[in-house]
Amino acid sequence: MFYFENICGKKVMKSSVLEGLNHFFTTRESVIKTKEKDFEKIVQQNRKLFCEYFGVKELVYPSQTHTSNVDVARVGKTDYPDTDGLILANNEQAIFLNFADCTPLIFYDGKISAVSHAGWRGTAGMIGVKTVEKMVKDFGSDIDKIKCAIGPAISFCCYNVGEDVCDKLISTVRYGEDLFENRGDEIFVDLKSINKRQLTEYGLNPDNIDVCPYCTVCNNDLFFSYRKENATTNRHSAVVKL
Repeated sequence: MFYFENICGKKVMKSSVLEGLNHFFTTRESVIKTKEKDFEKIVQQNRKLFCEYFGVKELVYPSQTHTSNVDVARVGKTDYPDTDGLILANNEQAIFLNFADCTPLIFYDGKISAVSHAGWRGTAGMIGVKTVEKMVKDFGSDIDKIKCAIGPAISFCCYNVGEDVCDKLISTVRYGEDLFENRGDEIFVDLKSINKRQLTEYGLNPDNIDVCPYCTVCNNDLFFSYRKENATTNRHSAVVKL
């Protein structure tokens, strides 16, 4: 279940499925990523607050380019080009990835964590599954213990795509007839549920996956939306610290 909480006086969102993991999804008031001058000051203030909260010098994030590439955060390294999934296995860093309609995925197995960015390209590339595969292969994670919070993103109600994108997304699951819908001349897809279906078909326990009910378009008062706000550069973020 997702719920709101205040950290350093700023509203954030958390998931009860990730109990034991220091994590949160930022909101408009806790924003830590922007390219807009009007938000630069609040971003700097929020990053400072969260660094103090975590007890780290800086927050580390990769250069996201809508790939399905997954890397591992390493102490002393801050540059992760073309990376849309980042695994955290040390307790010296705090990491975050950024979103504005795309689907955030936070994973936790009780020891290590990961954050992945699943837009339609990342979802078509099955970045969630690739993140879990790397956790299992490189760190010995037990798939039965891996939990996942699928965070705030554009929802089934608002996400219309072209036929080619729909085909690419639905082809990643065995059973996907319920994950898209024709409404007049438009096709709508359920990006959150596609990611969940990929993960459950791979072997994750569906009871260990928490899907956020909030839509970034419908709930634009809480979260940033690329579509709703005419290509805004403001982002909400998924943040973790072991």
